[in-house]
Amino acid sequence: MKRIATAFALVGMFIFQACEGPEGPQGPPGLDGDYIVGTTYEVDDATFDAAGNYEVAYDLPAPLVDSDVLLIYRLTGVDQGKDVWTILPQTVYFNEGILNYGFDYTLDDFLLFLDGTIDFNLIGGEWTDNQIFRIVAVPSDFPAGRIDYSDYEGVTNLLGIEDEDFIKLRPKK
Repeated sequence: MKRIATAFALVGMFIFQACEGPEGPQGPPGLDGDYIVGTTYEVDDATFDAAGNYEVAYDLPAPLVDSDVLLIYRLTGVDQGKDVWTILPQTVYFNEGILNYGFDYTLDDFLLFLDGTIDFNLIGGEWTDNQIFRIVAVPSDFPAGRIDYSDYEGVTNLLGIEDEDFIKLRPKK
């Protein structure tokens, strides 16, 4: 009896192993070949002062494509040895008023600026002098999806960006 049950089990395994169902629908299209990410830049000397109207302008070495987007992050501190980056626009609240770090851009350049209700003369140099920013040009053909652009580490990991990929920029003269 055991031999008959074992024989049926073996025959059943061979029969079901050969079964194949209908092919499912085609999935969404993926990326063909190597995906090239947009360019990345770093500004490590942005100083906002009254002489410059609390703004600093930079040229982009290569123009953006019309539908590309710039993401700009400001270095806001270090936590357990890791840099902390905050996406712009960024608002900082003081007892005396509000400070905003903002930006605008064209296909050829971008402008970093301070705005807000606070008298900029009341805040210290840690808020205005030698500020560090990282700029990521996100290509227009980047796949749409749920990306939290405010998460600097998530964006750079997703795009495969390393610290050495950032090109240093100097202010316009």
